[in-house]
Amino acid sequence: MRKLLVLALVGLAAQLVDGALGMAYGLTSSTLLLFAGVAPAAASASVHLAEIGTTLAAGVSHWRFGNVDWKVVGRIALPGALGAFAGATFLSSISTESAAPWMAAILFTLGAYLLVRFSRPLRANRAAGRLRSRFLAPLGLVAGFVDATGGGGWGPVATPALLVSGRMEPRKVIGSVDTSEFVVAGAASLGFLIGLGSEGFLLPTVAALLVGGLIAAPIAAWLVRIVPAQVLGAVIGGVIVLTNARTLLRAGELGGPVPALVYAVLGAGWLVAVTLAVRALRRARRARATVDAALAATPAAEVAAPAAAPAAAPAAEVAAPAADVAATPAAAEVVAAPVGAAPGARRPVDAGAVEAVEAGAGAAAPQSGESRRLAAAVEG
Repeated sequence: MRKLLVLALVGLAAQLVDGALGMAYGLTSSTLLLFAGVAPAAASASVHLAEIGTTLAAGVSHWRFGNVDWKVVGRIALPGALGAFAGATFLSSISTESAAPWMAAILFTLGAYLLVRFSRPLRANRAAGRLRSRFLAPLGLVAGFVDATGGGGWGPVATPALLVSGRMEPRKVIGSVDTSEFVVAGAASLGFLIGLGSEGFLLPTVAALLVGGLIAAPIAAWLVRIVPAQVLGAVIGGVIVLTNARTLLRAGELGGPVPALVYAVLGAGWLVAVTLAVRALRRARRARATVDAALAATPAAEVAAPAAAPAAAPAAEVAAPAADVAATPAAAEVVAAPVGAAPGARRPVDAGAVEAVEAGAGAAAPQSGESRRLAAAVEG
């Protein structure tokens, strides 16, 4: 019972990783099954049978979140199914002694690829146009074969290739790869059933992995939006490398100080990869924050400039009529005529006052020719 509970937790963790990265469910599960001593063909068969349920749940969840491009799914799933069926048939036909190093070498290589891939930013090629079948079909065929023979590999092969193409959103790459894996897992399971028979499947192991994966699938479809895949990918890659290095060292019958030295080198490389992944994540977040701040500041400047212009325009319009009124002949008559005097009467006007009036009119607006003639008549 304890072993089944551990396997269920393994399935849950593997599905969470797979949902966040678009890869590594098969890699993680198969690696741990091999570590527990399960035969390679039986481990791959059991993982793929469990993946029929987990990938179906993951596909439905990704579809509900709008993460699936069905045209890509159709073009990559069928070639992937053919490759997976061929890989399952091949793995079923070779002995366990030959299959264990083969499978461990594939898993080790894919784990090392994850380390390298997620220790640096992805340089996407922002190409235009849709993905064509002449690219998707060979990709699906190779990924399906590697997936069946290695116990995992559909995601690590297909997901980075689609990301690097730059023609799909990352969330749709992950959703489409996870959804198409349902067909690949079914074809691989059929190949193992033909090659190994029903006894090749460890049904309690399948059930435990399936339960854990089904619980994690809806959560993983949501986590793909928030989990920092950069660091998670480097961490999982290191686990896969170190675990499968043990199988390769045993197959090579290497003893003495060699295993310790190999583990030390791999551990140091793992630490460096995780450090680089954290630095790349921080740089990406700073760059994104800078871009967001620039985009937020641009509309504010565009709104402030038109708002300032209308505010200044009415003030100028109000000042100009006031200056015009002050400079009209009627205003001069009001200033010049004494209170109670007959219409048309004039009083002496101080020259300083005239200069002050002229200065005020000049500050509000340029004097017109009529106002200058009026000032000359008053002085005379």
